[in-house]
Amino acid sequence: MRLAEIADKLERDGIFTGGPPQLFESAGRLQLSTLVREGLLPSSRVLDVGCGCLRAGYWLVRLLDPECYFGIEPNSLMLQAGLDHVLGPELRTAKRPLFDGNDKFDFSVFGVEFDAVLARSIWTHAPKSQIQIMLDGFAENSTPDAFFLTSYYPASWLSRGAADYSGTRWVGRSHTSAQPGQVYHKRRWIENECRSRGLFVQQLSDPPLNGQYWLKITKRNQPTELIA
Repeated sequence: MRLAEIADKLERDGIFTGGPPQLFESAGRLQLSTLVREGLLPSSRVLDVGCGCLRAGYWLVRLLDPECYFGIEPNSLMLQAGLDHVLGPELRTAKRPLFDGNDKFDFSVFGVEFDAVLARSIWTHAPKSQIQIMLDGFAENSTPDAFFLTSYYPASWLSRGAADYSGTRWVGRSHTSAQPGQVYHKRRWIENECRSRGLFVQQLSDPPLNGQYWLKITKRNQPTELIA
């Protein structure tokens, strides 16, 4: 069964696939290609934050060496659907990906240092306190040359609907809510939070997918083409 058909089936069964099911395949492939372009290797240890039903995991597990893919997902129904229908038992046995269900964005649970961290469609729902936890987790649980690839919706004072989010709760579907929603953050705030941790952040020049822009966060300054 093709990925698009799998995504449609999961949606019919009431499993959220991480976004529009028609984008399931292209969004997952985009995450893989962007990670590879930014330096991902088969030997890289990758943490997929909010891995869901393995939209990116489908591609990453195939590329990475055994025991190099790590996923955090508190929604057990989404993750189990991904394991059963997207990944499958044979690939799981061959590549031995590792998973954890904590909902506190605790990157330390695996006891390894990561070469890459991925958080697609996570900061678009997370309050600033959770973003700060993720930045701390990256700073403390990654190798010196690691990078953190995340996506966000830029806040804009021109639109009330895109105002900078100041709330303290997750907004959108999760393991505790079926209500959709999204939030926006100022890039200047993200830059300041990174700077305070000795991290560098760049907005990549890739066109947005579903309105989300890529940010690349590193421990070392790596000049990249930026969005002004």
